[in-house]
Amino acid sequence: MTKRALITGITGQDGSYLAELLLSKGYKVYGLKRRTSVPIMENIQQIKNEIEFIDGDLQDLSSLIRAVQVAAPDEVYNLAAQSFVATSWEQPVLTAQATAVGVTNMLEAVRIVKPDARFYQASSSEMFGKVVETPQKETTPFYPRSPYGVAKVYGHWITINYRESFDMFACSGILFNHESPRRGVEFVTRKVTDAAARIKLGLQNELRMGNLDAKRDWGFAGDYVKAMWLMLQQDKPDDYVISTGETHTVEELVEIAFNHVGLNWRDYVVIDPKFVRPAEVDLLLGDCTKAKEQLGWELEVGFEQLVKMMVDSDMEKIKKNG
Repeated sequence: MTKRALITGITGQDGSYLAELLLSKGYKVYGLKRRTSVPIMENIQQIKNEIEFIDGDLQDLSSLIRAVQVAAPDEVYNLAAQSFVATSWEQPVLTAQATAVGVTNMLEAVRIVKPDARFYQASSSEMFGKVVETPQKETTPFYPRSPYGVAKVYGHWITINYRESFDMFACSGILFNHESPRRGVEFVTRKVTDAAARIKLGLQNELRMGNLDAKRDWGFAGDYVKAMWLMLQQDKPDDYVISTGETHTVEELVEIAFNHVGLNWRDYVVIDPKFVRPAEVDLLLGDCTKAKEQLGWELEVGFEQLVKMMVDSDMEKIKKNG
């Protein structure tokens, strides 16, 4: 029988790569999307006719119950969230409602309608925040440093609670930063690669940045969605750190991007205090040993290859669209 999957946040970066992966495996894919006056379909343009969309919102339990009734999924991937860390300080209540309570709503809908469905929750390395040990693994205590990180901790623990309280197959993937050409331009990686392309093409004069010393563990989103799928194929539900095991500074990111188009980043980058977080997360570095050993998950795209891929994609988009 054809497996059925319901993906929340299907129009986002991770949702689009996951939908492609599941379609390639013969799944019937349903995508939950919020109703907007102008549909946001850029990331899934190439597969939108293969997906059945259901209108719904993580803050509206009744819409989620209907979505699970319609999809009757074997697997549910909860990727939707208010996921931009900077915005979480400006809209902390919305972030709590969507990124924290929204997880409970989705779990409740699954528990009520399709309790045998396997559930994946998108947890985040931002939960580690002010890290208490390096590298961070599944047993590392959380110390979130943003409303987004706090909300993700709630979502993570409520998933564990439903697993233990209701015997649901519910997993969390603690994903470290993962990027791609489909990442929103407000995120630092796309901000940098888009700016490098625009400056090279004479469409922009400078790039304003915050803390260049912050260190992150950056991987390719296309690799990370494979880990999500693998988690739901196991005999028992569990939580896994997904990362590269390497850390790079924002400055390294900038240098690779600008070098790739033949520019010296120091000629164009301006440090702007406006882009410094109220509470900075200085270092994130994941230990994905458990995922490699138990899931058989492997990385395919390295950091430098990822940055160059994103710059090339932005160059093509800008030349095509102006």
